[in-house]
Amino acid sequence: MQGVDFVQGEVSVTTHRDHDDLLSSGLGLDGLKGAPAPFANPAHPTSPELRRRAIQTSWKGIADLGPLGGYGTVYGGVPDVPGREYQAFAKIPGAYQPHRVLVQVPDHFDHAHRCLVVTASSGSRGVYGAIALAGAWALPRGCAVAYTDKGTGSGYFDYADNSGVALNGERAKRGTAMLEFEPAETKGEGIAFKHAHSGDNPEADWGRDVLQAAQFGLAMLDRAFPAQAPFTPQNTRIIATGLSNGGGAVLQAAGADAHHMLAGVVALEPNVHMPDRGSALYDYATEAAMWLPCALMDARFASAPFARDANGAPHVAWAARCASLHAQGLLKAAAPEQQAAQAHAHLRRAGWTDQAMATAAASTALDLWRAIGAAYASAYLHRDAANMPCGYHYAAVVNGKPAVADEATRASWWADGSGIPPGHGIGLLGGTDASADPHLVGITCLRKLWTGNDADARALHASVRALAAKLPRKDLPMWVLHGASDGLLPTAFTSEPYVAWLEAEGRQPLYWKVPYAQHFDAFLALPGFGDKHLPLLPYGYVALDRLWAHLFQGQPWPSALPTPAGTARGAGALQKGMLGL
Repeated sequence: MQGVDFVQGEVSVTTHRDHDDLLSSGLGLDGLKGAPAPFANPAHPTSPELRRRAIQTSWKGIADLGPLGGYGTVYGGVPDVPGREYQAFAKIPGAYQPHRVLVQVPDHFDHAHRCLVVTASSGSRGVYGAIALAGAWALPRGCAVAYTDKGTGSGYFDYADNSGVALNGERAKRGTAMLEFEPAETKGEGIAFKHAHSGDNPEADWGRDVLQAAQFGLAMLDRAFPAQAPFTPQNTRIIATGLSNGGGAVLQAAGADAHHMLAGVVALEPNVHMPDRGSALYDYATEAAMWLPCALMDARFASAPFARDANGAPHVAWAARCASLHAQGLLKAAAPEQQAAQAHAHLRRAGWTDQAMATAAASTALDLWRAIGAAYASAYLHRDAANMPCGYHYAAVVNGKPAVADEATRASWWADGSGIPPGHGIGLLGGTDASADPHLVGITCLRKLWTGNDADARALHASVRALAAKLPRKDLPMWVLHGASDGLLPTAFTSEPYVAWLEAEGRQPLYWKVPYAQHFDAFLALPGFGDKHLPLLPYGYVALDRLWAHLFQGQPWPSALPTPAGTARGAGALQKGMLGL
């Protein structure tokens, strides 16, 4: 077996057959759609129970499994795929904290077409966070899949009982087991998590995490099939795919692939940043946190989902934001309607489109911008949980008030958490005052870390420069797909400047800006939201099909391919013709 000297501790090997498979842990599509997979003892769930629930949570967080969404009928599927899993903690040289790597090897691995798909979790999710994309496409085809949580994940550390998450997903006290995330031993309090508090700026290493996961995948294939070893990039095609932050991770990997491990890359809605082009996530997220609540008060967004309250009236908090910006002299108009128009014009000048703003009403209503800003600022400034920027901190909460988490809540975090609180009994606290617009003081502080020039602002900019993607090799097949209506990672800031940069440097990436697709397929199950949109996953599956045909069947890789002309789903169920494929 090939050396994997970056592995920390032991490699866990588990088998998954007989109502406990790789793709759905035995739940099947109907089970994935259903209620959360139960724990026999909620205070002490077993490792298999946690795994099943983590897989279900990852599916529900990424794919549209709603009754109108068409998953399993119009596109995709969740067949039973028995096999083995190999899991370990791995560490990038110089890093303080490990990233979790996991390889799924199906029993029906296709030895005639040796294929390893490597992927990274979307958002800050745990290690199964890309299963609905990479696992769903690869495992039924007979490919193995190597996952990394890319230094993020839901292995939250709770100072209240000095516990984190062991390799098997169960809670463990510091010193009793190797933990997914173990902060420095201080008298901290509240909750710490790896993305924000590792001290590593993990985003800068996402590409290396992906390449390490690919190495781990080859080594585990050697272990699974010793008679066919060695598995190498020369005899095993390695396809990299991911979406959102995972899409950015595989593009980082493409630029860092000095040994030509990767045979092709398919990136969906990537969070990608490059030198002197586009905008960094921290820049447009903190600007959105300040300005979007007011801009969305404009009448042109009255029918956008989440842009008005349950009674169809403007959000009171958003009106307060307009007043705050006026009081600060950032908006000149006195009338609320004119303030909203001026805020809208400000964001248009910054590069936002009306299409992106309309969809971003969901992210604004769900307070995602503030959550992103606080966590990423802490990561970029290498802060620990007790010293976050702008007065923020995380704590267990009950009814919105700081508390000590009960055992059942704490035990469920690894399976249910998104990797960035708030949620599941953890609150984002601080960064507020007693005004009518309580969050503005913290958001303004976060924004000044980008626009200012003090030591913290300079350090944050240095961290953002460190995560810029590098150019991939010229002959690497690449396909970037992005929803035209993405309101979280707008194409104008991410995919479009990235693709333009590649083309200017003599590369020929394929690029689909998919009409009516947006960032969160899972949101399409929400009432009124799916009517206006299409899922992005089916386009990703098609791109992977095309890459497979090129790598294994000799089909030529096109220099260009028109984007399919889909149509919005409407109020009824998704039909195949709507996708335009």
